[in-house]
Amino acid sequence: MSGELGLIAVPKAVPEVRQWLRGHDIDVLLCASELLTNVIDHLGEGTPVTVRVYGTGSGRVRVEVTDPDPRALPVLLSASGTSESGRGLALVAAVAERWGVEQGAAYKTVWCELPACDGPQPPTPPTHLPQTVNT
Repeated sequence: MSGELGLIAVPKAVPEVRQWLRGHDIDVLLCASELLTNVIDHLGEGTPVTVRVYGTGSGRVRVEVTDPDPRALPVLLSASGTSESGRGLALVAAVAERWGVEQGAAYKTVWCELPACDGPQPPTPPTHLPQTVNT
């Protein structure tokens, strides 16, 4: 499935997002999982997020995760071979054609774009303002 999913960032949400995205390329699942896990690890469990997956219209699939903290920006780290964390964004950067961050006054969206796999592309979304679920 594609579209938009609002949820609370907790560890059990990661497999739920993967299930929601079943049928997509494994790289889409990996990127969505890693971007959501970054919110859990760096902003904390219970953070409201919105996950979006859609076709860009230029042969790419875009994965976005929006959270309510525009100041906590992701950093691409070089994890050592024995590090237990610090590889998520490096994985995203390795499989995505490009990635970045969009900031608003009360949110940020971390996104990446991957080549569309063979088969139907997810629909392009209508113009939207990033939203998060209210708790």
